[in-house]
Amino acid sequence: MELWVPGSRLDRVGDDRIRPDWVRGLWDADGARLLRVGPDARLPVDPDGVPRFEPTGGELDEQHVFLVGLVDGAGFFAVDSPTIAEPSAPARPLVTALDDTGRDLVITALALVNWHRVAPHCGFCGGDTVVRQGGHVRHCLACARDRFPRTDPAVITAIIDADDRLLLAHNTTWDADRMSLVAGFVDAGESLEACVRRETFEEVGVRLGEVRYVGSQPWPFPRSLMLGFVARALTPDIRVDGVEIDRAAFLSRDDFDAMLADGRLVVPATASISASMISLWRAGELAI
Repeated sequence: MELWVPGSRLDRVGDDRIRPDWVRGLWDADGARLLRVGPDARLPVDPDGVPRFEPTGGELDEQHVFLVGLVDGAGFFAVDSPTIAEPSAPARPLVTALDDTGRDLVITALALVNWHRVAPHCGFCGGDTVVRQGGHVRHCLACARDRFPRTDPAVITAIIDADDRLLLAHNTTWDADRMSLVAGFVDAGESLEACVRRETFEEVGVRLGEVRYVGSQPWPFPRSLMLGFVARALTPDIRVDGVEIDRAAFLSRDDFDAMLADGRLVVPATASISASMISLWRAGELAI
């Protein structure tokens, strides 16, 4: 099941971006566009509130400008900008209003910029690195190793009990009415399924039976890859950890609709995999 941007027209041109002359040709071509990524993942926006991709111009700075890919034959680039012109807005809510191609472009641009911000030195020898392959590789000048973008895997799980109720939890850092699925980062040496079971038991005290993969979503805030699962709760008993999660409940579809209607429940934004999986459960399409 493909939950993330199935209609995207972004071509990542993995075979072509290794050629510097080809990348420079894209930069100079008519229709090429550049997205500036500011501090705290803020993006410049047009008057209608969508991210502003400006025309490229001047000489390509290959060490600071990164090729996102092609859309309908035109090159799209990203750059880390210490300041950006107003108006601007945080990227996280912006992606909700974009189509699949727009989401793919913005999320990929953020992922590249966030990686380059923290990767000027080689993770093996500490030497200086230079940008290659249009921004998708950093090459170490000291030990000649290539470094690739870092992604942190995290699981997010739709937990369903024997009555087909969905478990929603409230994180202590969220607004009072917001609830979502249980999620957490994968430990070193841990399988995805083991992480699903561990995070669920640690956060809400629920033991799981069957666990099934659903889909994935990149989430570069700053560099996560969210891996979605659906799992069967062996019992409906809940025991929150009181630190990360302070309340949780299994909700029927009637409970869910009533709480959503009267404002007692706020669910994640539509661009997130959590919202997609909640919607699948609500429609009766998330079986386990």
